[in-house]
Parts: sequence; structure tokens; C-alpha cells
Amino acid sequence: MKTKAQGSRKGHKGTASVTEEFYAVDAVTSQDGTKIGYRQAGHGPGVILVQGAMGTAHNYDQLARAIANDFTVYVPDRRGRGMSPSEYGPDYSIQKELEDLGSLLARTGAHFVFGLSSGAIVVLEASRVLPSIHKAALYEPPFYLQGISDDMIARFNSEVGQGKVAAALVTASGIVRLGPMLLNLIPRPLLELATKIVLYKEEKKGSGGYAPMRELVPAMRFDFEIVAEMSGRVESFKTVKAEVLLLGGTKSPAYLKNALDTLERTLPKVRRIEFAGLDHSGSWNSDRGGNPELVARSLREFFGNDPT
Repeated sequence: MKTKAQGSRKGHKGTASVTEEFYAVDAVTSQDGTKIGYRQAGHGPGVILVQGAMGTAHNYDQLARAIANDFTVYVPDRRGRGMSPSEYGPDYSIQKELEDLGSLLARTGAHFVFGLSSGAIVVLEASRVLPSIHKAALYEPPFYLQGISDDMIARFNSEVGQGKVAAALVTASGIVRLGPMLLNLIPRPLLELATKIVLYKEEKKGSGGYAPMRELVPAMRFDFEIVAEMSGRVESFKTVKAEVLLLGGTKSPAYLKNALDTLERTLPKVRRIEFAGLDHSGSWNSDRGGNPELVARSLREFFGNDPT
């Protein structure tokens, strides 16, 4: 059943500073020896927050703080970014992400996991193969039910390989279709110029605790790889035994809503909530377009009702 959630968009005033007093920082060693760094805060049952593309643990700062009174929150950086800077390696696949998450689950004893975007795909597949996950909350896993453009992904990978970060971001925007429709009317050279200006300003002013876009863009190659690898495998999730909460925003593009529709019909134990006025960044900090307090409310209710 899909329900709508509404709430104020006031949230926090800016991003709360990350202090040693609030977070403990640690790392776990994955199966192939990769160090996966993570933040830990709060007390109570364990909840792991898994990031999507173009973000690190810092993007979840307000969400983590909003649930830390009720749960012990673990916020890892996925491999290749932030606190987990190791290279992906030639044998990268979603299996590596499952091994990373499995190592953190074993270390923490957590049974609850939340994932955003490509991170939600990782969490969903992990829920299918890892019995330690009892409940999984998924915010708009990007299953492209009509297919994803191999040509555009190849162009993106080529631009990243050539160091053309602005061009790669424009191409990525065309793949994920999260920006305003108006962008489709702007000639590509102008979009690339505007993106170069944004990148230049970030380099001059700093990213304020967030990972710089120039560092995050290369990792998107592997987010797209996960999406492509899992394309066409939605039916396999009929075997998921964990309880699943599907989350999404009314302002997100139609293909993400269609993916949630399909998952709602496929998963055996599923609930769904749609947040009025939110888009794909709904779980991020308020200065990144999110409303983490509203999302946290649903997570507290879902993870808080655990019969085990």
C-alpha cells in the first residue's frame, strides 16, 4: 500500500558540523582487503545507511543525527570515495559491494539497512542473499525498466577517462534525468560551460565538508555499472525474505516511480511511502535539497517495530 507523507521542509539550518564528540570513526576490512571507513553514532538497534552516487557519509549527517537517539547508526563510505578511497579494481561488480556491506553487518551486528539510489540497489540485492538483513528501506532504486543507454554510459566513461569532468557531468545528467526539464532545451556547449563554472567556484570556495564533485564523478562509473548489471533482474527479488519499505518523492522522475511500482508488486513483504514535495535527494541534508527529518520519521517507525 502506498501512503503519502507530508511535513515541513524547514529541517536543520544548514549542515550541522561533524564533531568527534558525536561520531566515532572506524573501518572494517572487506573480503578482498579493502578498508571500508564508516561513522558511528547513537545507541540502540543498529541501522546502516548506504549512500548512492555523488555523495559520501557527510550527505547523511542530518539523517543520522535525526535517528541516533533511537538507533546506533553506521554510515559507511562506499569503496572508491570518502573514507574508503581504495581503487575498485578490474573485477568490480555488485558482488564487491555485497562483500563490503556484509563485512560491516558482521562487525556491527546490525539487522536494519537503508539505501539511496544505486545504494538502494545494493541494499535490495543484499537483502536477497544476506539473511542477517531483517528490514530494508529503499529510497528510489534506479531500475531502468525500459533500458539504459549503453552509448551514453560509454560516452560518460570515456569523458571521465579523459578527465573531462564537466562534460561527464552533463552526460550523467542526461542519463539520470534528475534535473529540471528546462535543461533539455539548453545547448550542450552552454551546459558544459555552466558546469565548468560551478566546478571552478567549488574549487575556489571549497565544498564545506562535502566531497568535491571532481572526486565523486569518477565513482559514478561504478554506480552505472551496478545499475546496468542489475537491469532486468527485478523478478529475482520475489525471494527476498526481509521486510522492505519503499520510499520516494512526488517530484522524482517517472522512471523512478515506475521502478517503485514494479517492486511493490514483486516484493513479498513490502510497504510504500511517497513524500510530498521531495525528489531523489529527499534523504540528504537540507542544504542539499533533502528533508531528512521527514524521512527519519518513517525510518524510526519502520525500524522501530521489530518483533525480533
